[in-house]
Amino acid sequence: MRSLPEADFGMPDIRSPLRYLWWNARAQAPALLGGIGFATAWWLLQALVPAVLGKGIDAVTAKDTDALLTWSAIMLVIGVLQAFTGIMRHRMAVYNWLAAAYRTVQVTTRQAARLGATLPKRVSTGEVVSVGNSDISHIGNSMEILPRGTGSVVAIIAVTVILISTSLPLGLLVMFGVPLMAVAIGPLLKPLHRRQKTQRDLMGELSTRSADIVAGLRVLRGIGGEQVFAARYREESQRVRAAGVNVSKVESLLEGAQILLPGVLIAVVTGIGASFAIGGEISAGQLVAFYGYAVFLIGPMRTLTEVADKLTKGHVAARRVVRILSIEPEVSGGTGTSEGGVLRDSYSGVTVQPGVMTAIAAALPEDTIAIADRLGRYADGDVTFGGVDLATLPMAEIRTRILVADNGARLFTGRLRDELDVRGDSSGERVEQALYAACAEDIIEALPDGLDALVAEAGREFSGGQQQRLRLVRALLADPEVLILVEPTSAVDAHSEARIGERLAKARVGKTTLVCTTSPLVLDRTDHVIYVENGRVLAEGTHRDLLATSPEYAATVTRGED
Repeated sequence: MRSLPEADFGMPDIRSPLRYLWWNARAQAPALLGGIGFATAWWLLQALVPAVLGKGIDAVTAKDTDALLTWSAIMLVIGVLQAFTGIMRHRMAVYNWLAAAYRTVQVTTRQAARLGATLPKRVSTGEVVSVGNSDISHIGNSMEILPRGTGSVVAIIAVTVILISTSLPLGLLVMFGVPLMAVAIGPLLKPLHRRQKTQRDLMGELSTRSADIVAGLRVLRGIGGEQVFAARYREESQRVRAAGVNVSKVESLLEGAQILLPGVLIAVVTGIGASFAIGGEISAGQLVAFYGYAVFLIGPMRTLTEVADKLTKGHVAARRVVRILSIEPEVSGGTGTSEGGVLRDSYSGVTVQPGVMTAIAAALPEDTIAIADRLGRYADGDVTFGGVDLATLPMAEIRTRILVADNGARLFTGRLRDELDVRGDSSGERVEQALYAACAEDIIEALPDGLDALVAEAGREFSGGQQQRLRLVRALLADPEVLILVEPTSAVDAHSEARIGERLAKARVGKTTLVCTTSPLVLDRTDHVIYVENGRVLAEGTHRDLLATSPEYAATVTRGED
């Protein structure tokens, strides 16, 4: 796979969650290494505290004032260095978290832009939303925990070496006790991994259900379906709750193991150390140091358990990201060039002449949508543009020169002017002309802030007809070489439809325009009409000529009325 994120970030062909996490780690290797350095120093400084404390106690026991002052000064230096390394460790941890999380946002967003219309066909809305809501957090945590986990391993090794050099039995006890505790926790990780995956999948499905309900709320109210969908949502949310409880059960066992197992090791080490102190094998200061080491080991061991937990969650989250990154677009471009001209779909026979306003009418709306998708290179097809195979042109060039505007497009949150003039290069006069052509002046006049008004999510403050007219304004301001409009007036009243048909013809005079519609009010304003039946051209001519010569066309555009 060679995608836009790979070109920008050096991402290789990623086919597994582990490879994605490894790629993420490589991409921020300097920050991770810095975090590992500070975390290791932070842990080692903490590991030295019991030894210094023991030496100080021995100095007190021996009534050696100089030794006591020396070890007190060393403890002060260790405290200052520990504070500094602790601050830097936390700083690097936050940086690593943010870098991994938002790198994931970047690559998934660019992949979504690359996939375009392919993405919603292959992945549900809820699954994409879950990446931004929770998965980036888990992937960030998996990178943040690596420095602390590495430092904790170094600290455990250092403490084990110190204990072995002081007392071989106690050192061996710690050396074998820590791996045994890690092995004891291992059986909990597999069921945790499985239950977390189930919970993630259910949360994605619930997010999809939520998006569907919000998007179709007006329709649901109109048909009285609110209660039905509310009941379905409650049922699915209960399944998510049950899955979350199942995850919590395993996590609670892990939390308990983090306390119980180190506690057992502390008790054993302290008990044996106390017997050695009574027998005179070690000093009182060494006994205190042994106890301090045993208590200190709780931190590194809890960190190791946290490493296993966060890496497991990161692996589950990375699986969803990898699924999105591994999707290939249904269509792709080439490196050819075209001077433009006639746009022709060989399968249907639809030919769009340059500088002409053409219309397509079909008995089945699916036929016109399929033709528009092929002409706009959203679906494969034998399409030529100026005699050149459209598939050989770069996708970026196709998207710039040929614009397909359908009713699936949305208004995004932000200032209305910015949503309409997406390039930001249109003059005030040009914006006013586009608003006039789309009969959308009344929408702007009704807004207190006019074009500076803020658009809510998906433009929900506007009616269906108002959204349709604003989308038409946006398409006109884009001013592409070829503009393909799919049912641009299906949600407006007949009076507005007639005006839009007339003004649209004037606004696009001399420019290549294709309108997919069955509205007589719009068809009558076009230069050329193509009637399609069963996906193929059946008749061509002006609107009035086809009404007189094609019964099928007349029946379609007049809805069977005389």
